[in-house]
Amino acid sequence: MDIAYFTKTLEGLPLEKAAGITAGLGFECADLLIRDGHAVSPDRPEEIVNAVKLFAVAGLRTPMATIDSTRPDDATSWLLSCCGEAGIGQVRLGFWRYDPSRRWQAQVDEARHDLDGFERLAERFGIKLTIQLHGGTLHSSGALAVQLLAGRDPIRIGAYPDPANQIREGSEDWRLTLDILEPWFCCMGVKNSGWFPGAYGAHGQRAWHSDWYGLDEGMVPWNEIVSHLVATGFAGVLSMHSQYRVSREQALDKVRADLAHLRRLVAAAKE
Repeated sequence: MDIAYFTKTLEGLPLEKAAGITAGLGFECADLLIRDGHAVSPDRPEEIVNAVKLFAVAGLRTPMATIDSTRPDDATSWLLSCCGEAGIGQVRLGFWRYDPSRRWQAQVDEARHDLDGFERLAERFGIKLTIQLHGGTLHSSGALAVQLLAGRDPIRIGAYPDPANQIREGSEDWRLTLDILEPWFCCMGVKNSGWFPGAYGAHGQRAWHSDWYGLDEGMVPWNEIVSHLVATGFAGVLSMHSQYRVSREQALDKVRADLAHLRRLVAAAKE
């Protein structure tokens, strides 16, 4: 089981700096975000190989990367080819957003058509492509994601549960999520979230708001989930996210605390 740092927090930093910070936080792996404004941009995919080499110099493996593409076009093919060349085994795809003005089934059919193309690319480049459970998408829960995954080769297309995202939208019992997605489950987003009450509105209805919390503070029962992962021999990637709406320095401090807490949970589960 690899614990990787999702490099989203390091936006705008050069690769060497991003690698140094990731290693300095205590991680041994990175989930490399490939996005405009980040150390590696999707319009310069040839830099992916160099990024993996620079992270390796800092003592980091890169078992996973994250991209935003939902179309298996030529540009994405080149991007995935570079990931495969760099030795990145898993790549998270973008989000198929739900449009309430259109019929759900039509949107699912379109997404499945896209995934047919992605499955062929995954086989071509020898990598696994994953679908993250995320709010506002056609795959916000396990029950919805399986509509896109059914019939697909789990060696090439994987599921990426994210319990904190599901607290905010797409909620279902985490055991049910993992049960439904079991054939495809290969990585998990690690963060925590929760809801808190706001003010009463003009018509007497209280508003509720969600936010991100420390790994040991939110509504996701990570102690139970980690115990389950250890007991079942999960050997995939745990991608630790930092969604905190604070300065980068403060966010990194929180990540250190989250990583220490996660490692304590893993150690306790192995006793």
